[in-house]
Amino acid sequence: MPKIIHAADFHLDSAFGGLPTEKARERRRESRELADRLAELVRVERADLVLLSGDLFDGERVFPETLERLKAALARMACPVFISPGNHDPYTSRSPYALGPWPDNVCIFREEGLSSAALPELNCVVYGGAFTGPERTGQALADLSLPRDGRTHILCLHGDVGAPGSAYGPILREQLAASGLSYAALGHIHQYSGVRRDGGTFWAYPGCPEGRGFDELGDKGVLAGTVEPDGAALRFVPLCRRRYRILEADVTGSSPGEALEAVIPETAAQDVCRIVFTGEADERGVDLPVLESAYRSKFYALELRDKTRPAGRLWERAGEDSLRGLFLREMKERYDAAPDEAVREEVALAVRFGLAALEGRDIG
Repeated sequence: MPKIIHAADFHLDSAFGGLPTEKARERRRESRELADRLAELVRVERADLVLLSGDLFDGERVFPETLERLKAALARMACPVFISPGNHDPYTSRSPYALGPWPDNVCIFREEGLSSAALPELNCVVYGGAFTGPERTGQALADLSLPRDGRTHILCLHGDVGAPGSAYGPILREQLAASGLSYAALGHIHQYSGVRRDGGTFWAYPGCPEGRGFDELGDKGVLAGTVEPDGAALRFVPLCRRRYRILEADVTGSSPGEALEAVIPETAAQDVCRIVFTGEADERGVDLPVLESAYRSKFYALELRDKTRPAGRLWERAGEDSLRGLFLREMKERYDAAPDEAVREEVALAVRFGLAALEGRDIG
């Protein structure tokens, strides 16, 4: 019953393009620490096996210090480490994986077809394959049917479950069920999937261990636990240094500053936060540049968005016999007829710009 650590999708040397230049540079430096934190977790857990299911690198161009630090961390892991290159870091003659030597305990799968490595001391067999280009349309598990022979059969692979037409290593759930695998350690999906089961095969995506944008929210990490021939007992272990968070600040009945203060998390200085202002605001809306300047020092990185709607009382002046009244009547009709929230937001923004122009106000 081997104790495993399952991780994927590090995307080392990502650009972090959504952050200011200096913060992006700092985040790239910090991401190199992931391998060190993983090595420490391997030590604490006394893991027998580490499975890295692809996209360790964001592309084939890697900073030398990134590669050196990763190799050093892997060498410190006192157990076998298996790597299955993914679509971002396929195994090619130019890939980082071709830049040897790698530590003796590291096995990198280099071909699309599945190959295996037996670990008699763990009564275990590990299977894996590699992307050899940015796409892989073949179904790696199409013909896999392993015997129930008392050994633990583990797959390490980058692939896309439930998407038969995918260009990123399609894996069908019925193939997982028929495979005879004990556990499939998968990579590609950046959200933790939970530990799933099809037939006698358990499988999971751990997600990425460090968020890189607002589509990768909250805790990010890896999986740790045990796998045996007929089961897997794994838990999610957070490994990220910073979190991306989206928070809503309702300005109804309060000032934007008060609404923002109410939602500042305790971890703001470590996190990358997007504050979305909602609720009813007056015709001036929310002065985002002023608020960003006043509050950015409280956050590691801060992004503000105005999704407020015009206060109901604003439309009361639509009955005025004036250019303002005529403008508001026209915009109220458009606002009420808007097919979705996105169009209503556009109309609300047009109202604010229009009223500012009519009244000679500067809205920044």
